[in-house]
Formats: sequence, structure tokens, C-alpha cells
Amino acid sequence: MGNDPGQDLDQLRLFHTGEHPCGYWPERSARDLVLDPRDPRLPQWYRLALGWGFRRSGDIVYRPHCHGCRACVAVRIPVERFVPDRSQRRCLARNADIEVRVLPAERTDEQLALYQRYLTARHRGGGMDDHGANEFEQFLIGRWSEGRFLEFRHRTDTGRGPLLAVAVTDVTRTALSAVYTFYDPDHAARGLGTLAVLRQLEWARREGRQHLYLGYWIDGHGKMDYKRRFRPLEAFDGRNWRDLDPGDPA
Repeated sequence: MGNDPGQDLDQLRLFHTGEHPCGYWPERSARDLVLDPRDPRLPQWYRLALGWGFRRSGDIVYRPHCHGCRACVAVRIPVERFVPDRSQRRCLARNADIEVRVLPAERTDEQLALYQRYLTARHRGGGMDDHGANEFEQFLIGRWSEGRFLEFRHRTDTGRGPLLAVAVTDVTRTALSAVYTFYDPDHAARGLGTLAVLRQLEWARREGRQHLYLGYWIDGHGKMDYKRRFRPLEAFDGRNWRDLDPGDPA
């Protein structure tokens, strides 16, 4: 077997999950297409799977595959072509007092406390309210992913300031993937979610990565609308990546 798993595509095993509640539309059911989680080549497959519209959650690499619904659209930003718009430049200026560090994906008590506060404020009743240390590690870190934590802290004259946000980011040879971002709900006016994407793009450009994957965009879903503000934005149609036209519905 060669180093490139693309040589063994005929050996790739995929599974359908059973139906489960949709995480975006509570009245709908969903199912996923999943790469074999027992395949020891999964870390290598993952790089290719991002380009096929898949995403990671813990140790699972999946893509929505729902009967009669194609609302979830995988999207990515071509790093070299991206230029921040006026609103995004304002976000950067508003947060000039924040320092950012790339750290190993290792949980700290401070991160866990912030994560729990974020879930309580932003996703109450969403099935993640009781997440503790084990769930944090299973969901955000996993056993095989090459992830990093991008920490955002308020800059002070006396040292490290309080933790404001964490952007969980997977690193591959050609791309970064934004896995999840959580932040202090008391500082929501800063636009920390937008800031996290902008800093991830700067990181990707600095290291010569081609794309920043943003997971799934859903037309008409309020929590997904922010992704359309990053231009250009490429969408996966099941076979190819194409630019979303500025005139497309948002």
C-alpha cells in the first residue's frame, strides 16, 4: 500500500447511519454517510474526504445524506482569493486588543468552563447542555485528528488576560478545517465567531494552505448565514466545487 490513500479508493468502506433528529431543523430527521471509523488510514482519508464534502466530529468523518433533503451544503474559502470586506475589517479593528495563540489540542479547565458557558447561553436544550470533560474531548479532540486550539485572550499590560474564545481547527497538508468555535457569551458584540474565521484565514495564508473549510451552510438558517459573508465562497455540489454567486439566495 502506498502513502497516498487515494491509491486504495476501491477499499474505502462507507456506512449509512440510521435516522436521527436533525441538528439544524428540529422537525426533520437526518442520516449521515460515514467513513469506516475502524479504518487505520482514517487520518489520511480525512484530507481527501474534506474535498468530498465530509466533516469531522470527534473520531467520526461524516457527510449528511438525508432522504429528500440536500439543505446542507459543504463550503470552503479559497485562501489566496479572500479579501475581507468593510464589516470584516471593522471586526478586526474592534478586536485589536485581542491576542491569538495556536496551541496543541489539549483541554484545560479554563477552556472547559468557557465551553460549558457557551453551550448554556447559545444552545440550551440542544442536547449538549450536560457536556463535561469527556464529551469535550470526544467531540472536539478525538483520538487521531491533527487538531489545534486557537485561543483568543484579551491583551493586558500585566500578562495573559481572560480567555474569550477558542477556535478548534484541524490541520491538513493543504487546508485548515474550522471544526467548532466557542466564546464568552458576555462578549458576543465583539463578533468573535467572525474574528475566529478571519484569524484562521490569516493562519492558513501564512502557512500556504489552499482552503479553509467551514463545514455546512444551509440556505435560510440564521446560524449559518454568517458563512455567506466570506467571499469568495466555494460550495460542493456533490461532484465539484464552484463559487457561490453573490446573487444566490442567502
